[in-house]
Amino acid sequence: MIARALVLCMFLIGIAGLVAKRNLVKKTFALAIMNSAVVLLFVLEGSSIGDEAPLLGGPGASFVDPVPQALMLTAIVVGVCVSALALALAYRLYKAYGTLDVDELKRLSGHE
Repeated sequence: MIARALVLCMFLIGIAGLVAKRNLVKKTFALAIMNSAVVLLFVLEGSSIGDEAPLLGGPGASFVDPVPQALMLTAIVVGVCVSALALALAYRLYKAYGTLDVDELKRLSGHE
């Protein structure tokens, strides 16, 4: 129960970072925190299904489902790619406008 509560707190910290921060790099880190919380939740829930690894258990053992772990490996790779793309876009915006503040970028680009 406490592990799920900590994962929820981690996810809420990510949401707070997305909502409260105006810097694009900080928003990217908040997205990475949210992604990590989701991965931790899936691994936590997937590990509670069984006790033994599928290769090591004997007959009648309750096996851990490997599918959530395999899906979370894919989610980690996608999360890293999204973070890299977001940071590259933030870098290009900084080079073009000289700021990473979202409100200032809206004002400078004329999309207010």
